[in-house]
Amino acid sequence: MNKYDILVIGGGPAAITIAKTIQGKLSVGIIRPEDHSMIYCAMPYAIEGLLPFEKTLKKDAIVTEAKASLIRDKVTKVNFHAKTVETEKSGEIAYGKLVIATGATPVLPPIPGRDLNGVMTFKTANDLQRIMEQVDNGLKKAVVVGAGAIGIELAQALNERNVETHLVDMGDYILPNMVDYGIVERTQESLIKSGVKLHLKSKVTALQGETVVEEVLLENMQIIHFDQMDHCSEAGTAILPGLVVFAVGMKPNIELFADTDLKTERDGIVVDNKLATNIDSVYAAGDCCQFTSGITGEVISGKLATNAVPMARVLANNFLGKDRTYPGFFNGTATRIGDFYIGGTGFSETTARKHFDVEVGYAEFTTAFPIMPDTTKIRLKLIADKNTHKIVGGQFVSGKPVTDKVDKITMAIQYGITLEQLVNFSYSAQPYQSFYPAHNLIVKAAESILRKISS
Repeated sequence: MNKYDILVIGGGPAAITIAKTIQGKLSVGIIRPEDHSMIYCAMPYAIEGLLPFEKTLKKDAIVTEAKASLIRDKVTKVNFHAKTVETEKSGEIAYGKLVIATGATPVLPPIPGRDLNGVMTFKTANDLQRIMEQVDNGLKKAVVVGAGAIGIELAQALNERNVETHLVDMGDYILPNMVDYGIVERTQESLIKSGVKLHLKSKVTALQGETVVEEVLLENMQIIHFDQMDHCSEAGTAILPGLVVFAVGMKPNIELFADTDLKTERDGIVVDNKLATNIDSVYAAGDCCQFTSGITGEVISGKLATNAVPMARVLANNFLGKDRTYPGFFNGTATRIGDFYIGGTGFSETTARKHFDVEVGYAEFTTAFPIMPDTTKIRLKLIADKNTHKIVGGQFVSGKPVTDKVDKITMAIQYGITLEQLVNFSYSAQPYQSFYPAHNLIVKAAESILRKISS
């Protein structure tokens, strides 16, 4: 029986990070059932035709060159007492420490018609290939359900490929978990102008058809009809009348542990700040975990690769003898809608008001000196707690990328930086890369909040 110092169930970002951090100092085995590990956030851009399917696949060498063993197999049972796992092909494998990194699966709501051909979620290589095949062969219409980042990126990709695309969401506006309406208003308008048909305050209640989906019923009595099914394409592929793709949330992959002593709750495996579970020598990282907010300590959804990676770094460094803790989830996210880049971190104003007495400040400058060519505007909404003056949220929209600025606000939230500290922020300036030295976006927004609080 093979034995590893560290055995990881799952081959996604957490597993890869553990392998790359440990670098052979301990024996690491990674059990991955999928043919490939995916770059999930690149999948819509393969559909759009900006990159080939192969570019969305991570190379196995990322693991093997880090001196870890990649085991292409599926775990069927875990014996926590004996410290072994059973697999379909390799039999029993023993471990010193076990890391559960089984990820999450997209939710397909329990509505009538969910089993019809043409109804799917969007996460795997097979999902991507299925959509690309239909689009390449003349798919005419699609309905994407869920106006979060993935849903919007998928809807834009389909729209760019001349597929009539409907985007349905129960919310009042798009990206409600990332930003507030005032920040997203112009980007939402640009999405509509691009041709995406937006159905807000709408809920899919049923899908109808005999064997393939032919109609999407919304609770406001609206019906989205698909055309009749086309004959096979020249390549012999049956072209569906339409696709319905759900991007409405994720559920942790923890069915393997249903009849064990592992403590789980609705949103995943319960871990402490060192990612330890309730079972000795068993840890968890990534989307299979139940996350807590780094701001309030309360349970919060946070199933992102950028959350799995820092969790895995904490684990790997602790395995190497260090003493690190995981600070919680801060919700730094970003996307692109047409010519707009948009991002947010921490709490939105709506969410923050449920926990704090908050004040907000705004600032709008240009991304370069206004006298320079190719400059565009950038707007910041900053959210702070009136009592402590600590930052609890921030949102950006611009014609240029914003992730570096989102990360600055995440750092401010994570390390408890106050408004007074932000107004003394020492910043840089350069004609092509910033506004004039006379002012800075973050400083301006912080000043705005302090003026409101003092008055």
